[in-house]
Amino acid sequence: MLYSIEGKLIHKQSDFSVIQSAGIGYRCFISNQTAADLPAVGQAAKLYTHLVIREDSLTLFGFSKLSELNCFKLLTSVSGVGAKVALALLSTLLAEQIAAAAVTDDYKTLMLAPGVGAKTAKRIILELKDKLKNLNLPSKENLRKLPVQDNSSNALKALGALEVLGFSKNDIVPVLNNLDSNLSVEQLIRLSLKELSGGV
Repeated sequence: MLYSIEGKLIHKQSDFSVIQSAGIGYRCFISNQTAADLPAVGQAAKLYTHLVIREDSLTLFGFSKLSELNCFKLLTSVSGVGAKVALALLSTLLAEQIAAAAVTDDYKTLMLAPGVGAKTAKRIILELKDKLKNLNLPSKENLRKLPVQDNSSNALKALGALEVLGFSKNDIVPVLNNLDSNLSVEQLIRLSLKELSGGV
């Protein structure tokens, strides 16, 4: 419904910001990561948005990066994980750290976020891994030059995580081709995100 909002930042605090556009102030709930990315009050700002519609409320969430927005939507699709938990995760971990945790079964990393216990973290990992399977990751032949030795390689895991974050395979593969396949999954994801969208 609402893809993004761009205008003058008129208020900012750790959990929400207000952007004025066409005379209307839009309150967007944000993560700590987005709060740190926003400019000073009074300057121009842009947030990618997600509107949550409930029976008794309309709540707008804003993100400085598309990868963070995609991760938020992915997290809130997990049963039992609402916007509050998703924002807690994104306030504690970067989107690439969450994606890397999903593809490496690292539920303990997710537990670093306040309010996320072992049960919730394991459910997130399980459901996100199912979503990765549904992406039908390509075979080695289809990846051409991608340095993949087998289905457990870090490059292939990074590819899956980046697809979950909303990037296309055609954009990801050339970037991964230029990276050292011996890097960790998280490093591959972080460097790929920087190259793919300049951190967006």
